[in-house]
Amino acid sequence: MRRVLAQAQLANSIGDGAYLVTSALYFARVVGLSPAEIGAGLTLGWAVGTVAGVPLGHLADRRGPRGVAVLLALATAAAALSFLFVHSFALFLPVACLYGTAQTGLSAARQALLAALVEPERRTEVRAVLQSTLNGGLAVGAALGGLALHLDTPAAYAAVFVLDAASFAAAALLLLRLPSVPPRPAAAGPRLAVLRDRPYAVVTLINTVMLFYMPLLSLVVPLWIAQRTAAPTWLVSALLVLNTGCVLLFQVRVARRVRGLRDASASVRHAGLVMFAACAVFALSALGSYAWLFLLVAGGLQVLAEMLLASGAWEIGFALAPEDKQGQYQGFFGSGVAVARMLGPAALTTLVLDGGTAGWLALGAVFAAAGAAMGPAVRWAERTRPAPSPTPCRAGT
Repeated sequence: MRRVLAQAQLANSIGDGAYLVTSALYFARVVGLSPAEIGAGLTLGWAVGTVAGVPLGHLADRRGPRGVAVLLALATAAAALSFLFVHSFALFLPVACLYGTAQTGLSAARQALLAALVEPERRTEVRAVLQSTLNGGLAVGAALGGLALHLDTPAAYAAVFVLDAASFAAAALLLLRLPSVPPRPAAAGPRLAVLRDRPYAVVTLINTVMLFYMPLLSLVVPLWIAQRTAAPTWLVSALLVLNTGCVLLFQVRVARRVRGLRDASASVRHAGLVMFAACAVFALSALGSYAWLFLLVAGGLQVLAEMLLASGAWEIGFALAPEDKQGQYQGFFGSGVAVARMLGPAALTTLVLDGGTAGWLALGAVFAAAGAAMGPAVRWAERTRPAPSPTPCRAGT
């Protein structure tokens, strides 16, 4: 069962990796969109996806997570293919919204499926395996996307979108090999209970703040290297390789140390402190001829913080969610990723590139404060949870 989940994750992450490195140039050079139009369309797409995540997760609870995940994987494949028929901004907007909605809903349904098939004490470890698989697939996909960038032809870019669609179709077929999970019966109370769960909302908000690290290596650090340091620009690639390699090698080991909410809170707290240290070392890279060394050290600290945060957040997101509402709760918790993708680039480039050393330290302080706040928030949320009921046996375990 875990192997099938990993195979499905690997399949669509290869397509995602190729899409991520080529899509902006395809939209600009082939479709003819301006950078502002691309940014606006993708932002709107992820915004719509954020709103749709909770109801789609609720649908997974009520209709069964495997079937909903398969349908959303196919919807993502259809959206990827639809980009090939986009020739204007007016057409780009609805397709971007479909792509963002299907991706966000798929993530929620997958987490609900994992929660249904895996014992609570093993969920964080399995999630770490899937994350390592994801990084490996993204690396392979990025390499394939790099070939398309080298060819730089409309046909090469179109092949990437076909690959992306095929990867999600393959993921859908693989998900069908998993045991069927019966729908959860509707419980008494509000339909979308997560929207009224204030402690869980606070925990999600704190996690969202921590997730603002996401644009660092892809956007902020490359611009920082080019504008503020004497380091060669190829270090951007080295930092990405370092990040991917560390997650592949060590994410599962880090996750195994998290056993329960107390460990998870401590992991997030430590992530905030390590991220503060990473930001401080990134700032030092502007001060002398050893910029490359500071950047590599900072990159190592950043990926350690990333792994600590992921391990703690997975445990918190699963453990605080009611078993009969995992889909909608995972949809809500996972919305932090979309928010960080939408708001992080503008916020971090303004803070760091305009603020320099002070900006880096302020950013690090935000991470440290958010990490420290997670423990009290989790304890508050834990006090409001109903007493656990006996856990039924799960299919495929």
